[in-house]
Amino acid sequence: MRELIRRIDAATPADRDRSVDALRAFAILGVVLGHWLVTALVLDSGTVHAASPLQHMPHLAPISWAFQTLAVFFLVGGQVATTSYASARARGTTYGQWLRARLGRLFRPVAAVLVVWLVAAGGLLAAGVGLDTVHTLIKLVLSPLWFLLVFAAMTAATPLVSRVHPLWPLAVVLYVDVYRFGSGGEAWAGWINLPAGWLVPYCLGALWARRGAGTSLRTTGWVLLVGGAAATTLLVLFAGYPASMVGVPGAAMSNLNPPTLAAVTFGLAQCGAALLLLGPLRRALRRPALWAVVALVNLSAMTIFLWHQTSMMAVTCLGLLAGGPLPGLHTVPDGGTWILARLLWLPVFALMLTVCWLTFRTYEQPRRGRSRVVREGRPARTEETRHA
Repeated sequence: MRELIRRIDAATPADRDRSVDALRAFAILGVVLGHWLVTALVLDSGTVHAASPLQHMPHLAPISWAFQTLAVFFLVGGQVATTSYASARARGTTYGQWLRARLGRLFRPVAAVLVVWLVAAGGLLAAGVGLDTVHTLIKLVLSPLWFLLVFAAMTAATPLVSRVHPLWPLAVVLYVDVYRFGSGGEAWAGWINLPAGWLVPYCLGALWARRGAGTSLRTTGWVLLVGGAAATTLLVLFAGYPASMVGVPGAAMSNLNPPTLAAVTFGLAQCGAALLLLGPLRRALRRPALWAVVALVNLSAMTIFLWHQTSMMAVTCLGLLAGGPLPGLHTVPDGGTWILARLLWLPVFALMLTVCWLTFRTYEQPRRGRSRVVREGRPARTEETRHA
């Protein structure tokens, strides 16, 4: 382990901003833990259906504030893509070459998930599993993929949107919500917020890349944190927006499906907190062991994201074979007992995710000989960094 830590540290350029990688790791792990905590598969009369503890315990909505971290992911994505594209242009790399390299890491792992679940769905139906149960499982696997499609579209449009000020897409979100909720407009108009809402943190990340670090970044962080938190509080208390920042089955309104103004202002508050954490993270990540953990999570970020729901479902199915229903795994999430039991299941989910990672991580890895623990666009081909 010490040798691995040393290799990873040695393979990292001295000028790499490790705090950016830490924010990406935080965003991915936040989504994973959030799904594991607010998604339940309930066995009812031989059929499995999805439920959420937020349905039965709405006072737990603040939990969603800690684990709805997609805005941070888009912030980092905008910063990294803008920096990467500028570096690629300086080296003479064409737009097509740059885009293929960036999207390849996203869609190779997706293809593996789709193939496995196509076979699994066919096997479940052939074994006599009900269509409703299969639909529930497939929906849990595929529903997180919407964010990858949006992220891929923004990545492809980086040369254009990297120059867009985040206030412009924020104004679009504001206008759409006023039209929908204030003027009784058509509900379909809300889907305009799907690209516009996530463009706000993405363009903010691009602005960060163009202006670089400095005292103004810290000031921006405080403005975003305080302003975003205040705006979100006012929208929830006085404008009728839900307190939960994740979707709740059966709820009349969701802050994420499609994104609302409250989700965007909450995301801005998160982005502000992320910018304020850059300095402390840089100091903490000077420790090689801590940096190795962050680097390894980033190496397999898409694998972790794509297989975490499958891991939870695999444990749930094995629990049924072991004589379920089991508390916290197949029971209705309607009380403190379920919460305690679910917390005890989290290490089991993590163990199953490790099995999935060992099986499918190769689909996310680059071609042999290219290091991932280096600055994008500056691959190292040494034997040592390849093993790292």
